Amino acid sequence: QVQLVESGGGLVHSGGSLRLSCAASGRIFSINDMGWYRQAPGKERELVATITSDGSINYVDSVKGRFTISRGNVKNTVYLQMNSLKPEDTAVYYCNAGIRQESYSYKTRHWGQGTQVTVSS
Repeated sequence: QVQLVESGGGLVHSGGSLRLSCAASGRIFSINDMGWYRQAPGKERELVATITSDGSINYVDSVKGRFTISRGNVKNTVYLQMNSLKPEDTAVYYCNAGIRQESYSYKTRHWGQGTQVTVSS
């Protein structure tokens, strides 16, 4: 089994900052990519940012220049530094990872439980 545990959400005023963390644990042979998605009330879940094992990074246009994704020095961790937050960033943020659990297995997708980010105007 694989577990993804997020932390760092909360309530912040517009223009403020938050840092989300995600740690993957369990039966892991390798992690191909890790990333963050978010889902606002009444909307579909959307990709926010991803980072691959070779360091390739992708952001949704709405967060470029404000959010930074990085992999931690601690193995199997990923962070999302969110600056200049806006009310429209309010959502539940989910950690996602593409993981191979054995050397011979295919990559499978895993999700965290989500952490609430609320930005007040």
